[in-house]
Amino acid sequence: MLISDAAVDLLLGGRCAGCARPGRLVCAGCVAELAAGLATAGPVWPDPVPPGLVQPWAATAYDGAVRGLLLGHKERRLLALRGPLAGLLAVAVAAAAQEAAPGPLVLVPVPSRRGSARARGHDPTRRITAGAAALLRRTGIDAVAGPLLRSRPGVVDQAGLDAAARAANLAGSMHCPTGLVRRLAARRTQARVVVCDDVLTTGATAREAQRALEAVGIEVHAVAAVAATRRRSVPQAG
Repeated sequence: MLISDAAVDLLLGGRCAGCARPGRLVCAGCVAELAAGLATAGPVWPDPVPPGLVQPWAATAYDGAVRGLLLGHKERRLLALRGPLAGLLAVAVAAAAQEAAPGPLVLVPVPSRRGSARARGHDPTRRITAGAAALLRRTGIDAVAGPLLRSRPGVVDQAGLDAAARAANLAGSMHCPTGLVRRLAARRTQARVVVCDDVLTTGATAREAQRALEAVGIEVHAVAAVAATRRRSVPQAG
């Protein structure tokens, strides 16, 4: 396998997005690492917890192979990585769905900042969320992706900001057009809404998305992410 992967790299210049090993886009070792990471899928809480945040879930930790895949999909436009990433998000959504009464699911992706999707040539979270909904439908779960949220201008890059600064930066940054709400109501009634993101860090982005949906009367059941940077089994009091 090492010789064949090296040959692919020589001919096509390919490398694993997870570990940079020459060859296929996701090598066998990283596939095994992703599968092992799924054993830790479950509820996660940032520390500190943004006030009012609904239960967040993640498929795995944001490190190793999954970090490489997420960055490759988002920043290097390796669109074929949507499949494995959507699979991870579907696991997190399915885990969240088990904690409520049965019913249809609406997966609402966190919107990209204005200009980011244009600069990247795609909207990574929206793509992953749509893929996760499709995978869930194949397992018999009634799930649709509902891109209900839009970003307002004025949000700066979150890199390097602490939890408080992220919350301040994102406050009021999202909204849900009423026309989209009406179309959702026509397609799904009594649906459970899950906010979806690629990475859960401080929880500020997820909380703002939850606020924007609740502002137009949409109850949010849970938050689901591909990966989380910090994990807790229960939220801390106070």
